Amino acid sequence: MSALEELEKIAVRHAQEAVTLDRQGKKEQAIAAYKRAIDCLLKLVHAYPNHNLNRFFIQRAQTYRMRIRLLQDIWVDSRTSEEDVTDYGTEQRSQKDQIEELILRDPPDVHWDEIVGLEDAKRAIKQTVVYPSLRPDLFPLGWPRGILLFGPPGCGKTLLAAAVANEIKATFISVDAASIMSKWLGEAERNVARVFKAARERAKNMPSIIFIDEVDSLMGMHRLEVGGETRVRNQFLKEMDGIIDKKKPIHVYVIGSTNKPWTLDAPFIRRFQKRIYVPPPGFQERLGIFKLYTRCLRLSSDVNLEELARLTEGFSGSDILDVCQSVQLKVNSELFESGEISKSSLPREIVMRDFLEVLEKRKPSISKAALEAYEEWFSRFKAL
Repeated sequence: MSALEELEKIAVRHAQEAVTLDRQGKKEQAIAAYKRAIDCLLKLVHAYPNHNLNRFFIQRAQTYRMRIRLLQDIWVDSRTSEEDVTDYGTEQRSQKDQIEELILRDPPDVHWDEIVGLEDAKRAIKQTVVYPSLRPDLFPLGWPRGILLFGPPGCGKTLLAAAVANEIKATFISVDAASIMSKWLGEAERNVARVFKAARERAKNMPSIIFIDEVDSLMGMHRLEVGGETRVRNQFLKEMDGIIDKKKPIHVYVIGSTNKPWTLDAPFIRRFQKRIYVPPPGFQERLGIFKLYTRCLRLSSDVNLEELARLTEGFSGSDILDVCQSVQLKVNSELFESGEISKSSLPREIVMRDFLEVLEKRKPSISKAALEAYEEWFSRFKAL
């Protein structure tokens, strides 16, 4: 067993011990165990700065710290003062305000024609969301309300969700783990209920879309859990069961986005009746993305977009945008550094060499192994 695995095993043991002591009401001992778990997690982060689970380790440490603060308040004084009641009431009102803030009055202004490629994903979303919203009378057997968009980062999952919201003029409620979780014990699951209640109320006048970015951070199965995460998952399952009932013609849709679908637990996957793979762009899609992002730039005649599309195999749409922005920054910096800038000054034309110099320093963000993992998961849970 490696040192990393041994340290992680110790952290898990301390966390499990803390949860057990917490449930038994042994506050002081639980606090000590939570602190030992936090210490192990932070040692992992510092010892292995490039480990792919570091973000998760930090989230666990923060969760345990929040639980310690709550336990310390209870342990020091189990009585509830008037000030405590006032603070809790203020926190509850604040949570309600935060739920309102999640509702985007103007969703990102994205439309279908601005999303290059992804024709299969577009068609699947139209069949699932757009058509039932336009003519619900044609769907007596109901339609899917849970849609999971999965695939490598930067390939258009968020853009697809925003585009469908604009297409059907839906209320767009954007949710992530930070906006749902709360320092108050039991408040996180109430936040989930509030989100779905707000969506149902607004669906009386227009469709509602609950968009859960990085859904795996909320609904993934992790080894270092406190009971709160389980309660949040159960509340989500309960709320989703309420909207996917075929007997209720309600226009509330839950669109989840994830780069790690294999971390989702089976009951949650089942609630997403539609699972849509959003793959990285192929050659023609990469060519289209280059055309989209360079149409406002001054290009020299030697810039060969087809060659750039060939050279960027394995790049996501977001990667290609970064390349175009880097080239733009390069020529603009030259203009500013020349000292001859005025309101009428223009940067020189961008030449092919500018792109090649940027690409020399870049590597594809999507590996073949990662693509195989997505395709293998899709073959197991395909629902198109």
